Amino acid sequence: MENNNISTGATTPKPLKLNIKRTFLIGFAFFGILLSCQVYDSWCPTFLSELFMKAFGTTDEKQVQYLVGCMMALDNLAALILMPVFGRLSDKTHTKIGKRMPYILIGTFVCAVAFPFVPLFYHYNNIAGVIAMMAVVILFMMMYRNPAVALMPDITPKPLRSKANGIINIMGYIGGAFATVVGIIFVLSRYVGKDGGPITAGDWQFNNIWVIEAPFLVASLLMIISAIVLFLTIKEDKIKAEIADELAQGEKEAEIPDLITDENQGLSKENKRMLLAILAAEFFWFMADNGVSTFMGNYTLYHLGCSTASNMINTIVMGVGSLFGFAFGGIIASKIGRKWTLTSGLGLSVLCLAAWAVLNFVIEPNGKFPIYLWIISAIKGFGMSLVHVNSFPMVVELCPASKTGTFTGYYYLSSMLAQTVTPIILGLLLLVPTFDWQYLPVYGGVCLLASFIVFLLFVKNVKTVKTEFKKGLEAIGADD
Repeated sequence: MENNNISTGATTPKPLKLNIKRTFLIGFAFFGILLSCQVYDSWCPTFLSELFMKAFGTTDEKQVQYLVGCMMALDNLAALILMPVFGRLSDKTHTKIGKRMPYILIGTFVCAVAFPFVPLFYHYNNIAGVIAMMAVVILFMMMYRNPAVALMPDITPKPLRSKANGIINIMGYIGGAFATVVGIIFVLSRYVGKDGGPITAGDWQFNNIWVIEAPFLVASLLMIISAIVLFLTIKEDKIKAEIADELAQGEKEAEIPDLITDENQGLSKENKRMLLAILAAEFFWFMADNGVSTFMGNYTLYHLGCSTASNMINTIVMGVGSLFGFAFGGIIASKIGRKWTLTSGLGLSVLCLAAWAVLNFVIEPNGKFPIYLWIISAIKGFGMSLVHVNSFPMVVELCPASKTGTFTGYYYLSSMLAQTVTPIILGLLLLVPTFDWQYLPVYGGVCLLASFIVFLLFVKNVKTVKTEFKKGLEAIGADD
């Protein structure tokens, strides 16, 4: 088998270029994904907390967090099963509009229709309705998420995928920001909380249903618009035919131990070892990230005693830090390699959570969101964006083009397994009297440290023949 560390001395290939315009258009798929996920993760845990407290007649929010964790985990469990299924199905699908587009269009439409019913049922204290609508949203979100994410590597040469992934993640964060800003505006109207004072468990008052409906309606509308834009501008089969030579060149310059020379080729021992190491490290960093993000709204509401708007601002601050990482993560990786870029991001994030944990025990909450947490979140956002912008390309780098959806499924299998386990673990830990909200960053830091160690020790830093890229204005525009 050909080894990727050996130069063949062949004629210098034509420099590769990333089509910026097309990549942004592909990013509309991720725009809708992160938009809906941001709204879902920001509001649903607190909806469930309040409904469970009412159902059990308690004002101690810690007593119901294990149930909240289980419900959020059930959604992730569904994703754990469905995303690999839809990824493999889309690999084998062939239609006039492509193999990914049918799943994207159907999944987006049904998800967008069901989404606003989640806060509607919550407003009327219907816990069964909330859970049922959450299930529908997750089912169809998973139907389009894998194919939508697989669309980028389908039509992007392998050496360009980190940069392309950065652009797509920027589009995703812009999508998330739309709904987050809407949520802040309405929550600041004192819709949540009694008399504008400090918020405690059971204090939610809902005087106007449109306040909690607005973020979900905005998300639904923008999901539909993003899918329409994607459908009208990205013609999968036509693009793949136009850039066939570039895709073939990308295969020869992939950052993997053993090159892939046949569409039906299985994983070599070295490639399989690298894949398993990446997925193991990914599992631990999603344990940290999802554990913290799932309970961050409740941490803000119940531990800090702050309005949920404070957490939404914190999300935006973290997103700003992430945007810098998405913008430069691919460029950094082209200089020092994906492994060291990703390892640096993990290390920086571990330090951020360690600082948060220390300050959490030193400074008592006073009903105001601490400024230091915004600073930490911005830096951590940058660190983790270096991880996310390079990790997915590293996984799909290891597969032939015909199995991109399947390997996208592997990527999400690891992340969703982590996101299934981590809310349950944290919910159970919160039942322990000595484990309180201030241990949230400790939990995240331990998981991230495990990820850092696995990635550092077991993922190879592959040296390849240096890829030539077009630069400046020449790198922008339509493909020939």
